[in-house]
Amino acid sequence: MPLSSAVEPIGSCSEAELVRRARKGDVAAQEELAHRHRDPAFFLALQLLGNRDDALDVAQDAMLRFFKHLHRFDVSRPVRPWLFQIVRNRVLDLFRRRKVRKHDSIDDAEQDDERADLQLVDETVDLERDASRAQLQKRIWLSLQQLSQAQREIIVLRDYQDLAYSEIAETLNIPIGTVMSRLHGARKRLRKILQADLEEILN
Repeated sequence: MPLSSAVEPIGSCSEAELVRRARKGDVAAQEELAHRHRDPAFFLALQLLGNRDDALDVAQDAMLRFFKHLHRFDVSRPVRPWLFQIVRNRVLDLFRRRKVRKHDSIDDAEQDDERADLQLVDETVDLERDASRAQLQKRIWLSLQQLSQAQREIIVLRDYQDLAYSEIAETLNIPIGTVMSRLHGARKRLRKILQADLEEILN
């Protein structure tokens, strides 16, 4: 079968179909899943951690775990909230380890996984060098780091990753009402930080 005829159907497959094929060892389906979700996983880790190298490690580890546990995934649900939950857990694990050892790194025990040859994270992506929005991004970036972990992650999930309230609730394992109230408080706090930053510049 020519390559072109094999690639086109994969690109048009639903997530559920891709997961079913990937579970059966279909490498093309695994690669398509990685292609669709590696950048969002990296950006989420980057926005939560604020460090590109750490974000690459976390995203790589999260993607490996995603594929390792793919058999547990409910194909009736969207992939991204489940993957983001894995990313978030890896970020929290990193924070916890750093409280014990300052220079600890992400555990890479699973790097010899049989899927490690997939390009799980695009290392050429660099949000920090996006010149078209560098100035605004820098200010928002610094302001986000001043938020609490809970405030930062809920803003990132809603305003950067564009998840629905129900998907955020699934990712964070909290009620939708809590999502709404926490998001309101986080946006209010971020607005105050940005306003204070602007006043400092003007003065």
